[in-house]
Amino acid sequence: MSRFLPFSRDAFLALFEQYNEAVWPAPLVAYALGLAVLLSALKPYRGSGRLIAAILAVAWIWNGVAYHMLHFAALVWAAWGFGFLFVIQGLMLLATGLLRGRLDVRFRRDAAGWTGLALAVFAMALYPLIGLLAGQAWPRVPAFGIAPCPLAIFTFGLLLMAGPRVPWHLLVIPLLWAAVGGSAAWLLDMPQDMGLPAAAVLAAALAFRKNRLGKT
Repeated sequence: MSRFLPFSRDAFLALFEQYNEAVWPAPLVAYALGLAVLLSALKPYRGSGRLIAAILAVAWIWNGVAYHMLHFAALVWAAWGFGFLFVIQGLMLLATGLLRGRLDVRFRRDAAGWTGLALAVFAMALYPLIGLLAGQAWPRVPAFGIAPCPLAIFTFGLLLMAGPRVPWHLLVIPLLWAAVGGSAAWLLDMPQDMGLPAAAVLAAALAFRKNRLGKT
């Protein structure tokens, strides 16, 4: 057990084992929805932005309630606060993207677009692979879509593909979680989560550049 955390790495991985088994087959559904989001960003169509926003919103609310409040809270009381923030992020995605239709996510051949696509692919493919290579055999491994860190990386990627400007209010909570998850990555020796702070820095820098230049 780390002196900075009230639980050990083994307890953390055991939590994921319990969580993954309890929500199965949610990981398979998450991958199907993630592929739908990526395809919609690569080949946008009428209403694709609303679909992407709805799927991301459901994922954030799911993580807030099912992961943080119903499982992670058993290890640390702060999970209730994390869960509340995740639900707020989901509601903002619903309001901005689904109800108001102001989340136009589509791949553009610029620095933000290519970086966003790379982060989305990392979250879906490389993130779980790194965990498996680090000895985190299923089901003791954070899974795409239903675990908060890969979801945050995936969200950074999609928001970088939003245009003509990246909505800053949708970046705030993922950036806050990157600070939390990134610090825990070192303390718990979770190598796949070390990509989260890097993704946050890239997302913030490229979002600032994109908004400043006003690219479409």
